[in-house]
Amino acid sequence: MLGSSPMKSLLPYIQIILSFVLVAEILLQRTGAQVGGAFGGSDNFSSAFHTRRGLEKGLFNATIITAILFAISALLNLI
Repeated sequence: MLGSSPMKSLLPYIQIILSFVLVAEILLQRTGAQVGGAFGGSDNFSSAFHTRRGLEKGLFNATIITAILFAISALLNLI
């Protein structure tokens, strides 16, 4: 690994940490729908459209930021 930067050697560990954080953030989000609702079996059409507030909104935004950071780290790993 001659000429390898310290960032290049830390990148796989950063990706592992980001992947665990991303999975945890996704699993913490509640949709309010049952499993059947995920496959179109829900009769309540308003359950898909609701306003996120408070902690739910913060978790949603944190998930987006973590996903973007994960994508950037994956692209940097290719370079």
